[in-house]
Amino acid sequence: EVQLVESGGGLVQAGGSLRLSCAASGFTFSDYAIGWFRQAPGKEREGVSCISSSDGSTTYADSVKGRFTISRDNAKNMVYLQMNSLKPEDTAVYYCAAGRPLRATMTGGYDYWGQGTQVTVSS
Repeated sequence: EVQLVESGGGLVQAGGSLRLSCAASGFTFSDYAIGWFRQAPGKEREGVSCISSSDGSTTYADSVKGRFTISRDNAKNMVYLQMNSLKPEDTAVYYCAAGRPLRATMTGGYDYWGQGTQVTVSS
């Protein structure tokens, strides 16, 4: 059974930090690109960051560049999203997703999705 389980969300003050984790199982993790997405109430889901399966290359949304860092540990089947200098507009449910290379992008194309973890940033 394929599973992606996010953790690490919570309530933090503006300017604070959180590290989200995504634990993957049930598929060959190292073959998949991993993305982090978020969805705020009343808004569409947006891509936050993604990391490739091959060379670990990363992509970030302009809104999080310089503040968020994505990383992966293929030995542990884990992906992380370090979020620094958090802003109230970062408040959302954050999801990790796994997709095949060349199909998985910042806008979609992912095969597997987690249930999400809530991040709330207070002003």
